[in-house]
Amino acid sequence: MEQLQYYAFLVAVMICFAGRVRSDGSDHKYKSGDAVPLYANKVGPFHNPSETYRYFDLPFCLPDHIKEKKEALGEVLNGDRLITAPYELNFLMDKDSEVICKKPLTKEEVTKFRDAVMKDYYFQMYYDDLPIWGFLGKVDKEGKTDPSEYNYNLFKHLHFEIFYNKDRVIEINARTDPNALVDITEDKEVEVEFMYSVKWKETTTPFEKRMEKYSQSSSLPHHLEIHWFSIINSCVTVLLLTGFLATILMRVLKNDFVKYAHDEEAADDQEETGWKYIHGDVFRYPKFQSVLAAAVGSGTQLFTLTIFIFILALVGVFYPYNRGALFTALVVIYALTSGIAGYTASSFYCQLEGTNWVRNLLLTGGLFCGPLFLTFCFLNTVAIAYSATAALPFGTIVVIFLIWALVTSPLLVLGGIAGKNSKAEFQAPCRTTKYPREIPPLPWYRGTLPQMAMAGFLPFSAIYIELYYIFASVWGHRIYTIYSILFIVFIILLIVTAFITVALTYFQLAAEDHEWWWRSFLCGGSTGLFIYGYCLYYYYARSDMSGFMQTSFFFGYMACICYGFFLMLGMVGFRASLFFVRHIYRSIKCE
Repeated sequence: MEQLQYYAFLVAVMICFAGRVRSDGSDHKYKSGDAVPLYANKVGPFHNPSETYRYFDLPFCLPDHIKEKKEALGEVLNGDRLITAPYELNFLMDKDSEVICKKPLTKEEVTKFRDAVMKDYYFQMYYDDLPIWGFLGKVDKEGKTDPSEYNYNLFKHLHFEIFYNKDRVIEINARTDPNALVDITEDKEVEVEFMYSVKWKETTTPFEKRMEKYSQSSSLPHHLEIHWFSIINSCVTVLLLTGFLATILMRVLKNDFVKYAHDEEAADDQEETGWKYIHGDVFRYPKFQSVLAAAVGSGTQLFTLTIFIFILALVGVFYPYNRGALFTALVVIYALTSGIAGYTASSFYCQLEGTNWVRNLLLTGGLFCGPLFLTFCFLNTVAIAYSATAALPFGTIVVIFLIWALVTSPLLVLGGIAGKNSKAEFQAPCRTTKYPREIPPLPWYRGTLPQMAMAGFLPFSAIYIELYYIFASVWGHRIYTIYSILFIVFIILLIVTAFITVALTYFQLAAEDHEWWWRSFLCGGSTGLFIYGYCLYYYYARSDMSGFMQTSFFFGYMACICYGFFLMLGMVGFRASLFFVRHIYRSIKCE
């Protein structure tokens, strides 16, 4: 298993670096007059990050030679579709208002541009791996309250300001000329003269630091102050919670141990009460043990995947505008860690004296991938209907299928066989009686749903401040780079989840309810439900996303992510409870 994890780490690092947007193998060094690669990427509504289209889906001037850039897996998954742009930005060559083309726009093309300007469309390009953004036009609302009276204007002049240091490109900015406008308010034919200008300026910024400007926004003092406030808030929550629980549990358990020690010295017919009373049932194997084993195995795999992603983030792989690397890493590491899921699920299933380990292995393989696959099929169909770049090409789907068939499935089977042959025993410190005891009637607040609500609220309260920045990065245009803080928050999340689940498990056992197995998993994973509830709040209160496609992508993929959190944190809660239950029952003498 350690060799498999090490191999996964190395391969993920190599593929992540290989998944960068590269300049046709260039070493990024140029001489005066050399052509510097410039690719137009995509256009789309600014507030709908998933709804993007190919750049030339709008009737821009086409270059003389159209060439599509071959993209890595992560770029395709990110919706990137790079194609040569019509601008010539040769190294150190200034240009003053050069015309790209004079294009007569038909009524249909004017309507396309007007709809794009109305929806606040932006464009994105890459120049020597540096991203460029800009808006297509602007809406003139001055002195008008009725949207039907607005004027819609298309920018026709783009000015590039490029900074260089010796023979390397350091920075590029694109500005639209607010005075060079074309009125496209009415449905009539218009002739547009698309132009651009270029100005080169020297800078002392070294090439190695040219990407730092894109991460400065997340490192501003104001944002850092909020991030550290989040950390302090979470740490205080953890300290109070852990101190409170540790004090109560240690005192209560100490009293329990003393009480049970006196009971053993007393008459044998004395009636037992509390959690010791159910020692013959507490290790009775739960219902649907195959599903529980599969959930624990899938949760362990997702936990390992998360740790690897954090390692890559902390060593600097996911620098700004290398987001394709994240998707590549997720696919590759998930495939290579499937053996961990197979081993964990099969081993635990055999410890619970399960016999049909093949079915358990199939269940493990489909527990997370199944819902993810169904969600992808629906959302990819929506993207195809919209002709958006989020629709994966057939070749990419084949590649992902081959990764699943040739890497994920074989490793899952090998891990399952290894887990089945591990011959590990469950190690229950108490013998289980033949017939289960009846669980006494309990008040409503000790039911599963109220307990899940209590278990999920505290971990969620420790992370909710940081959630906004993560959402604004994943579902917006904000850049997130402070992975060290995010990793601390993740560790706090694990600690709080484990402690609150252990506390609720103890109170459940003290009430003589021995069916703690599934309860501990559900309580541990309930934070995922709170995160999905936050999705509703973010979508309607903190974002300007709209439209069927963007709504489908947001709630569809966030459902999969929250489900993954449910499995991962459920595994953490269950493992913590299992450790706790074994410990307290080893500490007493059970007949």
